[in-house]
Amino acid sequence: QVQLVESGGGLVQAGGSLRLSCAASGNILKIYAMYWYRQAPEKQRELVAHTSSAGSTSYADSVKGRFAISRNNALNTVYLQMNSLKPEDTAVYYCNAVVQTSGGPNNYWGQGTQVTVSS
Repeated sequence: QVQLVESGGGLVQAGGSLRLSCAASGNILKIYAMYWYRQAPEKQRELVAHTSSAGSTSYADSVKGRFAISRNNALNTVYLQMNSLKPEDTAVYYCNAVVQTSGGPNNYWGQGTQVTVSS
């Protein structure tokens, strides 16, 4: 079994910054792609950022130039640096990873961390 645990959420004023972390643990042989998603109240979950196992990255248009995803493969951890935050960034942020275990590859989700940006 694999667990993903997010941290770093909180309340911040517009224009501020937060850094989210997501640490994976358990029966991990390799982690392939890692993602950050978010879900605002009464909205669908949306992909925010992605990083491949090789370190390539991609972003939703709404966060390009403000957010940066990175990973530390030795620590099985992915980060999301969020700068110039806007009230519309308010959401629960979820970590997602494709993980190779002894039972085969599978997709795992964290429990989510709340980010609230006040105007």
